[in-house]
Amino acid sequence: MSPDRPIFVIGCPRSGTTLLQLMLHSHPRIAVPPETRFLLAAYLRRRAYGDMRDAENRRRLAEWIATDRATRFRELGVDRVTYVRRAVEGPGSLGSVLGEAFRAYAERFGKPRWGDKRPAYVKHVGTLLRLFPDAQFVHLVRDGRDCVASLKEMPWFRLDVYHAISVWADSVDRGRRYARRLPAGSYHEMRYEDLTADPEAELTKLCEFIGEEFDPAMCDPRRVATVAVPARKVWHGNTHKDITRARVGSWATRLAPWEIALCEEVLGDRLQARGYELSGGPGASAEHLLTYRGTAARRGLSWSKQRGREWLDRLREPGPLPAMLTSGQLSLARVPRPRESSQLIKG
Repeated sequence: MSPDRPIFVIGCPRSGTTLLQLMLHSHPRIAVPPETRFLLAAYLRRRAYGDMRDAENRRRLAEWIATDRATRFRELGVDRVTYVRRAVEGPGSLGSVLGEAFRAYAERFGKPRWGDKRPAYVKHVGTLLRLFPDAQFVHLVRDGRDCVASLKEMPWFRLDVYHAISVWADSVDRGRRYARRLPAGSYHEMRYEDLTADPEAELTKLCEFIGEEFDPAMCDPRRVATVAVPARKVWHGNTHKDITRARVGSWATRLAPWEIALCEEVLGDRLQARGYELSGGPGASAEHLLTYRGTAARRGLSWSKQRGREWLDRLREPGPLPAMLTSGQLSLARVPRPRESSQLIKG
């Protein structure tokens, strides 16, 4: 296994992905930054920036990443000029320009390997593999009822409980498909409840998956919270404290009886398949079920339209997408590694 593969943490929002991000960032060889907003945006804008084999196009894209406030590049703490120069001088592919930003972040901490965390990535694994074909994905799953209860309380979640339930259902359904379809060694699923109950055991399994040695520092993620979690994200306050299980099962008091009934009616099979027990309460009303199904159908239709637009865009790719920065990426691209190149020259 290549010791430099990118690691992506995915999952439903409010499933503990920030905690897992900090645990990985606590590893002496891995750096996982605060959430950025340029990776998917750059992919969607790729036609506007053109073929990345053109150095000037790489410069334009890198400067947008490094200077636009919406990308949150500033939270990486990486020198803008240095990043742009590296992107221009690096390999001519979209993934390489993006990967250079994360590599620079890892180097800031003297680490050889990087990861990235954003719950929305659970819907874009195919895109991430197009950009980083050797990527590994860690899917953190939490009791859907706790996720729904937490989403309802977030200042940035402006939708209703029906959408929240649909978000969790979509996340675990995608995870099931990824487990079947992704290459061996590319997908690992873990439960938030297990991670918080026995961090060392679960992190040891995770390290075995990513090909790293377990380090005890991973069990004390609060040490790096001030570095990897922006202060403005007040809803992540627990990341500055000891690992806690205080919110495990708190859905029983944070959700209304009708919301619990709807969650268990709609998500019951999925919850039980992942080891979560149902309350055994009364079923959901026909009215609530009808409203949920309408919400889920509209979300599914919206996603289908987006996939259709993406399929059309793929027919007109402006240039190479896969990164060529790691040993695995170079191998997949059939590009000789630096040592191999020097040997070929000598020959």
